[in-house]
Amino acid sequence: MENINNLYDTDYHQWVEQQKQLLQSGQLDRLDIKNLLEELGEVGKQNQHALESHLINLILHLLKHQYQTQVINPQRYEPQEFRSWYDSIDTARRETRRLMKKNPSLKSRMAEVITDSYPDAKAGAINQMNKYLPKDQQLTDQSFPAECPWSYDQLIDDDWFP
Repeated sequence: MENINNLYDTDYHQWVEQQKQLLQSGQLDRLDIKNLLEELGEVGKQNQHALESHLINLILHLLKHQYQTQVINPQRYEPQEFRSWYDSIDTARRETRRLMKKNPSLKSRMAEVITDSYPDAKAGAINQMNKYLPKDQQLTDQSFPAECPWSYDQLIDDDWFP
């Protein structure tokens, strides 16, 4: 059997299969503990990163939706003009709920994740909206609240829109 540490660096998939076989056969003394611990830590980081990504997308589209419906003259837009925002919002809500169902322990970090995600969502909304607004109506950092104005329960509620 190839050296476990070398296999981790040269063929990750085979290393995972090998670690799985060693666990199943009870050969715990042969496990690559150092790399296993590192990988377990990375799984947690990946789940939090995925949650942040879904929340950034969700908050970004909710900010754009709010701005278009409440600040820009609502009479200029027909409801079908917002269909793409609704689709993006629905998808982000569904993906967030799906991730939380598989990783309920992330709920304890939700306030922190929303706080960390909001600046990116806000910057994205400003950048994307400014592509379509006249120069004299460009959005700035002050166009939106400094902190996310919505709770997690609001964010994932299919019937809630700002």
